[in-house]
Amino acid sequence: MTFETWLAFVAASSILLIIPGPTILLVVSYALGQGWRTALPMSIGVALGDFTAMTLSMLGIGALLAASATVFTVLKWIGAAYLIYLGIKLFRSGGTLSAEPRTDAASSAKMMAHAWLVTALNPKSITFFVAFLPQFLDRHGDFWTQMLIFEATFLVLAFANAFGYALVAARARDMVRNPRAIRIFNRAGGSLLVGAGVATVAIRSGN
Repeated sequence: MTFETWLAFVAASSILLIIPGPTILLVVSYALGQGWRTALPMSIGVALGDFTAMTLSMLGIGALLAASATVFTVLKWIGAAYLIYLGIKLFRSGGTLSAEPRTDAASSAKMMAHAWLVTALNPKSITFFVAFLPQFLDRHGDFWTQMLIFEATFLVLAFANAFGYALVAARARDMVRNPRAIRIFNRAGGSLLVGAGVATVAIRSGN
């Protein structure tokens, strides 16, 4: 794996993580209702959930890689199409962030477990990783080394993203709920996702 590939993975992962999904909605809900104290346990729970989903996905990808180079290549094309689909869907989405404040008393352990469950047990998480990760894997390189690097990188980014969302939601509640800001954010993120998918297709076609 080259340094350029790792940088591309960091850039793509950062874009995908920033886009609000079920996990981020949960983080924002707790932060709106209970403030900044939720940031650390929720972020740890998100990172553990992503670790679970990502590990299961990587093991499945490793099995495909060992079984058939053709199947692995097809998976890469499917992954590129999936990125474009996510981008179009995000671009066309509205300007609302459906996160209601959670005011029920919850310990740090309970919040952490809740974040882990929502992140790890969401079937879309594993589907996403199976489609996304092959874009950056070198099938001629050592799979386990790449798995370690990609997982460590993604988990650091996921933790930082969840932590940032929690702090912003706790301190700038009006901004989090501003439809215009969310709409602009969604359209920018959607365009970047479509661009990433198209770039992936172009790279594959040029090989």
